[in-house]
Amino acid sequence: MIVLKTHYVPDQISQIRLVDYVVKILPDYPSRSAIKKAIKRGEILLDNRKADQAEFVKPGQEIVLVDLQKKIPKVFELILEVIYEDEFLAVINKPAGVSVSGNKFKTVLNALPLNLKPSNRQDALTVPLPVHRLDYATSGSLLIAKTRLALTELGKQFENRQVKKHYQAVVVGKIDEQGVIDFPVDELEAYTEYRLVKSIPSLKVETISLVDLFPKTGRTHQLRKHMAGIGHPIVGDSKYGNDFPILKGKGLFLAAIGLSFKDPFNQKEQTFQISMPAKFESLLEREERRWKKYHLSQIKS
Repeated sequence: MIVLKTHYVPDQISQIRLVDYVVKILPDYPSRSAIKKAIKRGEILLDNRKADQAEFVKPGQEIVLVDLQKKIPKVFELILEVIYEDEFLAVINKPAGVSVSGNKFKTVLNALPLNLKPSNRQDALTVPLPVHRLDYATSGSLLIAKTRLALTELGKQFENRQVKKHYQAVVVGKIDEQGVIDFPVDELEAYTEYRLVKSIPSLKVETISLVDLFPKTGRTHQLRKHMAGIGHPIVGDSKYGNDFPILKGKGLFLAAIGLSFKDPFNQKEQTFQISMPAKFESLLEREERRWKKYHLSQIKS
């Protein structure tokens, strides 16, 4: 049996059946029917036991997704940038356009054995496992567990909102210097702080802005929905971007550039920061250059 994901039910959870709860925490699962079958097969355990899909989950319970086939997945030969690695964990720079995990072969999960060294700890996982998710289109810092201790302790930190996450995005329009977005996402509490880095004039949409984003919750597509919801969708967001005519086909301009958490072994604060993708700066420079060239030609004419 290979442990694929560990989740701890938070204290504030309302009364909800296991199948309905798992639908929310495992959005990559193909369907509700597939989740029901996985629970029945014992691939989704509740407090280390086979559960009934209709029973209610309780705060503090452990939900574990396992692979009963006992097979190490075939390795996807994708070279990843390893930002940090030790015996317990690793931080990698996930490329945009690759899923973290799921029912596909070409995933970050299947590429990890090629890029990370096996742990020598007694509780080493059969394969390293991502502790959290980044969207398919989002690039950036992804935390990986290499041992059972790391998977459990880091999972608790995410559930208790102790992990500090820092994203950068290029959004449409001139945004306020700073602010808070707190409207619900999928009827769940969601909270994002933002801070303007700089705004650039654009011929296509008047202004684009580079912003720092600090999500305090981790809802699916939270940053994309929050930015679109205040009228500043992320550039390249085909789902929530309201068809703004800028850089179609160039991908989503959203990246996870920072992570802070406590080391599961010694409890020391660990902080990792990476640079924003080069395409962000290229876009900002190009839009400003085109705007200046156009207005200069207008003055000359």
